[in-house]
Amino acid sequence: MNSLVKVVRGVYHDSVSLMRVSQSLSALPGVEVAVVAMATPLNLDLARDLGFELPPAEPAELLVALRAEDVAAAENELDRLLGELSSRSATEVAGFPPRTTRSAARLGEGDLVLVSVPGEHAFGEALDAVEAGLPVMIFSDNVPVEQEVLLKRLAEERGGLVMGPDCGTAVIGGVGLGFANVLRPGPVGMVAASGTGAQQVTSLLDLAGVGVSHVLGVGSRDLSEQVGGLSAIRALRRLDEDPGTELIVLISKPPAPDVARAVREVVEKLRTPVVSALLGASGGDLTSATAEVLERLGRPVPEWPSWPRPVAKGSVRGLYSGGTLCAEAALITPGGFVDYGDDVFTRGRAHPMIDPTLRLEALAKLGPGEVALMDVVLGHGADPDPALRLVPAIEAASRRDVQVVVALVGTEGDPQGLHRQAQALHEAGAAVFTSNAQAARHAAGSAR
Repeated sequence: MNSLVKVVRGVYHDSVSLMRVSQSLSALPGVEVAVVAMATPLNLDLARDLGFELPPAEPAELLVALRAEDVAAAENELDRLLGELSSRSATEVAGFPPRTTRSAARLGEGDLVLVSVPGEHAFGEALDAVEAGLPVMIFSDNVPVEQEVLLKRLAEERGGLVMGPDCGTAVIGGVGLGFANVLRPGPVGMVAASGTGAQQVTSLLDLAGVGVSHVLGVGSRDLSEQVGGLSAIRALRRLDEDPGTELIVLISKPPAPDVARAVREVVEKLRTPVVSALLGASGGDLTSATAEVLERLGRPVPEWPSWPRPVAKGSVRGLYSGGTLCAEAALITPGGFVDYGDDVFTRGRAHPMIDPTLRLEALAKLGPGEVALMDVVLGHGADPDPALRLVPAIEAASRRDVQVVVALVGTEGDPQGLHRQAQALHEAGAAVFTSNAQAARHAAGSAR
């Protein structure tokens, strides 16, 4: 194997685009490892851990570290991929779009702002949107809770709505923001302090033939004592005023008691019926909450699609990308659970729904007799083909006598293809369920 290490000045691309360049290079025959990333301290440490000797580099510079049989061929492909990114950026700049949220708001051409920058820089952009009277969704994580409270209090004064942070899912009038499944339109509105929780319920509803009006992701901390449910209460009232919403679903982990009382008082005054899906509070789960929604609408509850496979008895290890899905599974089955979407894992790197590297490394460390319980979440914003990297890892796990159970969250309309992903994961050796609760119970049946 030969190595190439270089630092390029004057080139910047976002982390997700560069991650996909790295993945494309790593998939080439004869390429052992490829790191193409901005030279942040985290990425420099990652390259050093992979055995590369690095020259001095600054975060604003591009780091390339390759190890391959034919380095020249890999470098040619790298140049082609970076050229495509540069061409795309040049085309986008040619129209001279606004450079800041404040200048974009002055144009008056938009009616919603999506903030997707590193968490430490999100406050200023979101503040510009709130001060302009626009609703804003903060896709960023690692936003301090004190800043979240300030933004939501100001939005309350201005009549706006802050969605997020740390809940990267919303659907407004059929348009998905952040991580969002392709959903049919329908009568169910959703207020969710949980991104993957919202995706689980809406995906199951879609599989049952029931669509949604809007999904308002209000942030995983919104119903905490610190935030006080500011956005949840505002979102409930907005959906209550929406003539296209016949039933509202409220999703959250257990709220703070005082916040729960405040939210309950608001719910009792709404004209629109509300189904509460609060994990751990009632002993139910997201799948049973979905069944309650269908029953309230007078719709039959179907058998949720699954591709089961017998699983040997073993200790359950939960390797999750979604915090609520992880919490739900941990309530159902004993075992060791890790939420790789937690802020401690996403600082300086892409979310595990985009980049599965950390979860694959954890899966590779499991040994005979263990059961890996994983979520795979489809939809816009997520990995365009999660099976591409998961299938070899599941096959390798099977050869080590490690069984894999997958909770596959998605719809038939998602770009990844629900059945295509399910079939690929199942053929690789995994038991696959569209219900996370059913996947956890399947794994629990094998737990010691």
